[in-house]
Amino acid sequence: MPPSTRAVTRGVEVGTRGSDTGVPVLVLHGSPGGIDVAELMGAFLPSEDFRVVTVSRPGYLGTRLDADHSTIDDEADQLAGVLDDLGIDRVGVLAWSGGAPAAYRLAVRHPDRISALAVASGVSGRWVPGPAGPAARLVTDTAFGAGLASAAARIAPAAAARAAVAGVSTLRGGALRDHVADVLAAPERRAFLLGLARTGNASGPRRAGWDNDVRQLAAVESLDLGAVRAPTLLVHGDADTEVRPDDSTRAAAAIPGAELVTLPGGTHFALWDHRDAASVQEQVRAHLQQH
Repeated sequence: MPPSTRAVTRGVEVGTRGSDTGVPVLVLHGSPGGIDVAELMGAFLPSEDFRVVTVSRPGYLGTRLDADHSTIDDEADQLAGVLDDLGIDRVGVLAWSGGAPAAYRLAVRHPDRISALAVASGVSGRWVPGPAGPAARLVTDTAFGAGLASAAARIAPAAAARAAVAGVSTLRGGALRDHVADVLAAPERRAFLLGLARTGNASGPRRAGWDNDVRQLAAVESLDLGAVRAPTLLVHGDADTEVRPDDSTRAAAAIPGAELVTLPGGTHFALWDHRDAASVQEQVRAHLQQH
């Protein structure tokens, strides 16, 4: 995947790659995350066909968090301004997990700007992080844990992948071993999962964004999903424990004409690490292109 060109516009860290004549797609990472995660997410969108726009969401990495304008609606409006600065009138959106609410609100508040939505394992209502033990908190919430996870991804990829998958799915025992072995044998799926193991941490320059996401997502009462008019494709794994499959079921019922793809045994990373990831990614590409 060619590297993106990065800049800061309206206080937002933005990356772009691909053809100026390609289909514009805005990639919104989850919670925690950053532009590096967005680039991993969008790697299956070829540069010859798409103009891929990645961002760090508010409070993550190079995007500052404005405490006076820190709501999901504020984020949606800020993204619309970024599109203005990039000269993009209409854009497809690929969102994952905790980035989904901003995608939905962008579609509701700026309907003329959104050509299509593709949402993977997306939050569609109130969300709070599940309980985590001391070991999990060490890995996900501290700089030391971030370094440990990054080292494990290089030195012990099977262990790093197993820990990542077990933390966001119901897969255990033989099902977990088989899934991890299958992922590690597939270059694209392996690259995503190990890349995520190196970046999925809420410490340091990601802390403000994570804390704000936790506050904002816990306060969600309604995203007004029934007002979304963009063609919407939802993807969710039925073994996801980070964001329950019910979130996508609810979104599919509320958004007019939405299509839901449920992946059996799929984890929170299902769009990228499931055994059928390649075919579902092709479906996502087609969805973003045809609209």
